[in-house]
Amino acid sequence: MGNKYVVVDLETTGNAPKKGDKMIQFAAVVIENGKITEEYSSLVNPEQSIPPFIEELTGLSDEMVENAPLFSEIAPKVLTLLEGAYFVAHNVLFDLSFLQEELIEAGYNGFYGPVLDTVEMARILFPTADSFKLSDLALREGLNHERPHQADSDAIVTAELLLILLNKFKNLPQNTIEQLHKLSGGLKSDLDILLDELIVVNESKVGYLADEIEVHRGIALKKEMKPQESPGSEFQGFPFSDEEKQEMFIKAFPAYEKRQGQFIMMDSVYGAFKNKQHALIEAGTGVGKSLAYLVPSAVYAKESGRTVLISTYTTQLQEQLLTKDVPLLQKMLSFPLKAVLLKGRSHYISLAKFVQTLRDDEDNYDTTLSKMQILVWLLETDTGDIDELNLSSGGMIYWSRIKNDETAFLQDKSWISRDFYLRARKDAQKADIIITNHSLLLTDLTAENVILPEFSHVVIDEGHHFVKASGKHFGNKLDYLSVRLMLGQIGLFEQKQLYYKLEKLVEEKAETPDDCMHSFEINQIIADIIHEMDELFRVIAIYAKKYTKAKKSVNRITVRFKSAANKETNAVLASAERFGFMLKELIQGLDSRVCAVSNIKSALSFEEKALMEEVASILDDLRGMYEDLNHIFHLPSPEFVVWIEMDTRSAQNATTVYAQPVSVSEYLNEQFFSQKESTVITSATLSVKNSFTFILKELGLEEQQCVLKQIQSPFDYQRQVKLVVSDDLPEVNAVPLEEYVASITEHIISIAEAAKGRMLILFTSHEMLRRTYELIKESGFLEDYALIAQGVTSGSRSRLTRNFQRFDKAILLGTSSFWEGVDIPGEDLSCLVIVRLPFSPPDEPMAQAKNEQIAKEGKNPFSEYSLPEAVIRFKQGVGRLIRTSSDRGVIVIFDRRIITARYGKAFLDSIPPITVQKSNIDEIVELIYTWL
Repeated sequence: MGNKYVVVDLETTGNAPKKGDKMIQFAAVVIENGKITEEYSSLVNPEQSIPPFIEELTGLSDEMVENAPLFSEIAPKVLTLLEGAYFVAHNVLFDLSFLQEELIEAGYNGFYGPVLDTVEMARILFPTADSFKLSDLALREGLNHERPHQADSDAIVTAELLLILLNKFKNLPQNTIEQLHKLSGGLKSDLDILLDELIVVNESKVGYLADEIEVHRGIALKKEMKPQESPGSEFQGFPFSDEEKQEMFIKAFPAYEKRQGQFIMMDSVYGAFKNKQHALIEAGTGVGKSLAYLVPSAVYAKESGRTVLISTYTTQLQEQLLTKDVPLLQKMLSFPLKAVLLKGRSHYISLAKFVQTLRDDEDNYDTTLSKMQILVWLLETDTGDIDELNLSSGGMIYWSRIKNDETAFLQDKSWISRDFYLRARKDAQKADIIITNHSLLLTDLTAENVILPEFSHVVIDEGHHFVKASGKHFGNKLDYLSVRLMLGQIGLFEQKQLYYKLEKLVEEKAETPDDCMHSFEINQIIADIIHEMDELFRVIAIYAKKYTKAKKSVNRITVRFKSAANKETNAVLASAERFGFMLKELIQGLDSRVCAVSNIKSALSFEEKALMEEVASILDDLRGMYEDLNHIFHLPSPEFVVWIEMDTRSAQNATTVYAQPVSVSEYLNEQFFSQKESTVITSATLSVKNSFTFILKELGLEEQQCVLKQIQSPFDYQRQVKLVVSDDLPEVNAVPLEEYVASITEHIISIAEAAKGRMLILFTSHEMLRRTYELIKESGFLEDYALIAQGVTSGSRSRLTRNFQRFDKAILLGTSSFWEGVDIPGEDLSCLVIVRLPFSPPDEPMAQAKNEQIAKEGKNPFSEYSLPEAVIRFKQGVGRLIRTSSDRGVIVIFDRRIITARYGKAFLDSIPPITVQKSNIDEIVELIYTWL
């Protein structure tokens, strides 16, 4: 691969050369024979002023480019560099199209040689990377990226990245290279030329495979790692005394300091398992609860020969348990332990289906790229679990075709020995500890085909979320995008999707009974259903807009759907009924065809079986959708609450209807707790004012059947935390929203400057968050801070958290999901601002329905539900700040009700004792300066 590559990076005044944007810096790095041979860079005079945003991003100002050459003056040099080379850039279409415009304008021909894109190459070769931004890839590969967004620095880093990528391509197995080559025609760049050269070079060499790789039926993949049986010494029982516990911990943590709370929790978990009791254990931050339940779980599993299940709410915690805590646990134990992670079946790839799709030739770009990513990933993955992959949203649609599920037609025995899902289940059968998540645990209670082996002892971590997960599980939802995608996959006859292919197969090979619907009838039903689906979601949007309490400027609305006699409700119910009726007809029509084909299963080719597999899978999805529709609109029981969530900016695409039981306590008691010998529920936030009454009621447990334990945090909150209530802000409900936002924005700016960023601001309303974010941006005061706002700046919760950690001066604005599960340790977070006490808004459908139910029972909804729920969220927020014994932090509460209202005491009594100060903004700023 002794080619010449020229890696180019440009800085420009904007993204649209056709609209007059110009280049302000050009940089190129030349690579020949695998080495960097030349670097060239020049500022360019754009003959227009540089917009402030670009100046801030690149650090290049009008003064700096004033005396720089025009592009036409450096164009000859640029063309000399590019002669006979591959043109390479990170996101090549941008740099290339910009350069072409500038060259043509300067009177030269453009560049028409081969092109490579390092974003595309990185996506293929690093399929599990979190992000494909240049700075993130540089970090991942250990490259020094001094000045991001300056062309010379970016070009050097891109060149170093290219060398790594070329080297990785060179070391792939020949099989993989050949398969990538077959797919590479569908890419944006000319990778096919490069792969073609590689294949030729490799043919003249003796091919060898790395020890850990095997080729099975033409696909190169990582061999299954057979676990080494480590010779454990004799089994030791549970460490009852403090000395024995300490000895255990020292094996994994040489500098271990005894944490009494951790020891108490170990005893409580072991005792609950032995005595067949349920337990609720609230363990404050810093108790070390993961190991406090893992040790007794491991010992109990070994001595009883029964599997213990650990269930979490987030995948983050699952990964942390498996990769961080279990290895430590293994060091502490004297006997070998088998712990596995088990997820729902559709998380695992079906290799038989994947190999089948490699034969398709009408792929779109996302599908092609995803196939190439997966070919490389198969050389690295031990699990075949999609959560490892970073697929595009189009790639996720492709995944739904290759995910592992029940197969009716594709009994392809040749891949069974390599099936990741069967491997995970087989490992689980032999495991002492299985780590899973709440949703799989709940699904398994009612599923016909259970995934989890039998178990009677379980630890539920992140237990405050178990009720929420159960509500989702026992409820139903219908969303426009999923319905549209599903109907799009079936397609009309003339669109040549699944329905067309099925019809063709039936015509050629199968005999349909005489009373079977004709193909044009089914085609008409598909057309009608697509029309009715649009109509249904249109009338749902009309209903939501009419009955929302939100102001016009609010984009996201949540509205409860009630069966009342009015024209909007009637329109929704009538459309849902028509939609359901057509759906049923479509299911029958497709089903009769599937039955006809399954009679001649043995006569089908491999491709035809794969097609029928897709049809069978979509038929299952349609049946599920019919059930959801029925539960939501036709059989709504009074115990269920139905609501609509939508984004008014694209009402059609972003509409979802939910139905969930108002209370899951009975379901959980009957289907879960009464079936298990011992369930330990743990979290840092289970009690309200030192009482477990609220959570017990929500879970459907009686106090007398449970062991209840509260274990205080070992941290010294009095010494480590200052809690200040701002006393110079207006009462939130006493002034208009604009005025309130203006006053808190001033406070936030002052506090941020004192704390130097590193701030998390928690809101209860998305609208207030958005307005505050916009006002801070507009003010221009915090220009050198990274402002990251949930729901405004893009990214999932974990990605927002990572961005926050990347910048020294970061301010994170979050809503409800940030009140929970975010772990930002140490210096990363030193100031927490709580804008309002986290009560659910009064029109939030679930809260409203629960309050109505409580009022019906003659009790007080505020003290029975609204207050305890808010207190638990508040505890979550406060728990974000101190994660180690050396952290220090300040909590600023803008909501004075915490000291003025009667119920304010409930919040303060539920967190560790901290002295509360009342201060105005100047005193708060002074405190932050001196304290942090």
